[in-house]
Amino acid sequence: MTREYSGRGDPARSLALLWGMQKSPTRGPKPGLSVERIVRVAIELADATGLAALSMRRVADQLGVGTMSLYTYVPGKAELLDLMLDTVLGEIAMPDAAPGGWRAKLELRAREDWAFYHRHPWVLQVSAARALLGPNETALFEATLHAVSGIGLSGTEMVQVVSLVGEYVRGAAQTAVDAADAARRTGMTDDQWWAAYEPVFDRYFDASRYPTLVEVEQSGAFAPSDGGADYTLQRALDSFEFGLPRVLDGIEAFVGERSVRPDQPPG
Repeated sequence: MTREYSGRGDPARSLALLWGMQKSPTRGPKPGLSVERIVRVAIELADATGLAALSMRRVADQLGVGTMSLYTYVPGKAELLDLMLDTVLGEIAMPDAAPGGWRAKLELRAREDWAFYHRHPWVLQVSAARALLGPNETALFEATLHAVSGIGLSGTEMVQVVSLVGEYVRGAAQTAVDAADAARRTGMTDDQWWAAYEPVFDRYFDASRYPTLVEVEQSGAFAPSDGGADYTLQRALDSFEFGLPRVLDGIEAFVGERSVRPDQPPG
């Protein structure tokens, strides 16, 4: 899988585009072309084909213009990727939309992220190592930090709690998206894969060497819930639903512990 990085373009031009400070061209390309339209078409292409197949030429072809026309609006693919990312982040509901306290708000953010990654799986091909620094990303981060403000956490702990939830969801979504994509990429469904591999594996598997594994398997632990998805995907979906409450339980326990330790210095 191709790994992309945000923020690889020219900082001045990227941030001007992200924050809407780029001047519109006064001449040149086809009337009706705009940064917003270019970005929307690029997102549609990425949703359909992933980032590996995305190029300025393909976007231009989809818009029915020459490739050079796009450069009047967007300097290059690096800046376009930043715009795509910040645009789709604008789809995520702010945590304040959830009634209740911090836990309900973090759960809303987690479930919004989960759905977001499934709508736009190409986002998982972009490294999360560097912040995008766009307006939608910044507003979402602000709102999520605000959801855990005033509950006894230091500034550092607030950031770590928000990061913990975000990283859990991203990792779980990567597993689920990979599972959903496995049949298309390998040409083999889960049932076909097991039918091919399980009989061969059974020749080598000695149950006496792996008693715990055998006991767990016989208990039905590897059977997915009756959600209707293919085996590997359903297991990933089940895992997310099991893990999210456990992550929130851990944060709740930590918040409770911090509330009885007022002597802790601020972060």
